Amino acid sequence: MTIKLGVLDQVYVSENRTASDGLHESTRLIQAVEALGYSRFWVSEHHSMRALAFSSPEVLIAHLAAATSTIRVGSGGVMLPHYSAYKVAENFRLLEALHPGRIDLGLGRAPGGMPLATRALQQDKYVDVHKYPQQVLDLIGYLHDALPEGHPFEKLVASPVISTAPDVWLLGSSGDSARFAAELGTGYGFAEFFGTPGGEDAVRHYRENFKPAALLEPRPRSLIATLAICAETEEEANRLATSSDLLFLAIRTGRELPSLPSVETAMNYPYTEVDLYYIRQSRERRIIGTPERVKEQLLKLAAEYGIEELLINTPIHDPSARVRSYELIAKAFGMTERV
Repeated sequence: MTIKLGVLDQVYVSENRTASDGLHESTRLIQAVEALGYSRFWVSEHHSMRALAFSSPEVLIAHLAAATSTIRVGSGGVMLPHYSAYKVAENFRLLEALHPGRIDLGLGRAPGGMPLATRALQQDKYVDVHKYPQQVLDLIGYLHDALPEGHPFEKLVASPVISTAPDVWLLGSSGDSARFAAELGTGYGFAEFFGTPGGEDAVRHYRENFKPAALLEPRPRSLIATLAICAETEEEANRLATSSDLLFLAIRTGRELPSLPSVETAMNYPYTEVDLYYIRQSRERRIIGTPERVKEQLLKLAAEYGIEELLINTPIHDPSARVRSYELIAKAFGMTERV
């Protein structure tokens, strides 16, 4: 089975380093994975989280695309209900104009943060999340200069006017986004690493009920994002994974950490029996191990979902070990002879 591999980067601020360090590490990572043959590199949108180095994917996309030349760069994704479809179209048309044929616009309807952040983002605005499908349609219309006749903004132009448009994907961790994506004719991405059940059914529903749209790709396109950590030995992979074990444990138990912990901090943490139970649970949906094991598990996951593309998220504290993880996976899949 042949699958394409891409990257989902949440750009963590690692312990004893700064947000600027994290952003520079992300830039070096995209340059490394571009050379290795990865297909695309997406960055997420989260608000008011101290352990993340950014909250504006479109700004970071501009920087990352300028630092590379061939890899597709996109949002995983923009939380559309917070924003005007018109403004999002302007932002991504500008990105597409700067980097034609390389920009992906992934969209989500989740808040991307705690309720206080949502209140701040939507201050003095009435937001009806049920209008999300219409927002997506409006956005597609702006991107292609094709708002329907009678639309209140029919004559409005999203600048700059260009001949190409970003690829549009709907992202989610439930069946709702799959239904919307199938009805609207967009691509669909499922956040498998969230651990939400029903992902295989959601992707299957999308493929079986896909309706081609005149302005978009005529065939269904689906991918999933998963967490994978790879090293030369099982022991080293499991050691590197302890940083994310502690980070996600803290999120689950409401103890937000200011950074991605070092391995030393994670290994010396005073875990309770309940903490260790949660970690074992979360490990069940992660892929951690040697190149052979990681390849086997990624192929198994792709077969279960019936997809041909995977985005890999690799939260490792040591930036060199993180790049090495992607190198080892690339070599296991025969993507490069560099390593």
